[in-house]
Amino acid sequence: MNARLGNLAGKPSLGLKQPKAKARPDYLAAVRQMPCIICEEWGLPQLSRTEAHHVFHGRFSQRKTPDEMAVPLCLDHHEGNGPDKTKIAIHLAKTEWREVYGNDFDYTPRIQDRLRHLLEK
Repeated sequence: MNARLGNLAGKPSLGLKQPKAKARPDYLAAVRQMPCIICEEWGLPQLSRTEAHHVFHGRFSQRKTPDEMAVPLCLDHHEGNGPDKTKIAIHLAKTEWREVYGNDFDYTPRIQDRLRHLLEK
């Protein structure tokens, strides 16, 4: 049996990788133009530029999530290398960030709703 065709139940065989998601630089550029979702939702001042964060809470593989799941985070909430050192940075304190703000992927639907026009391309 060809492993690519799957097993007799019609399910994919174990060990096959899912196809890699198509890069969406247009979507990431639009995310970077938005305000930080954490600053916005928590009423905090945004003192640094916005970056596109590829969500990772709950991810079970090493593969980066698709660009269409990215959320806007300021430098302070993303990498922690912005001017406001009082903010929790997700890449420096994953567990603390989740305890305070929740799972990063919970913000994805709100961003996708705002950028629906790009997703319908």
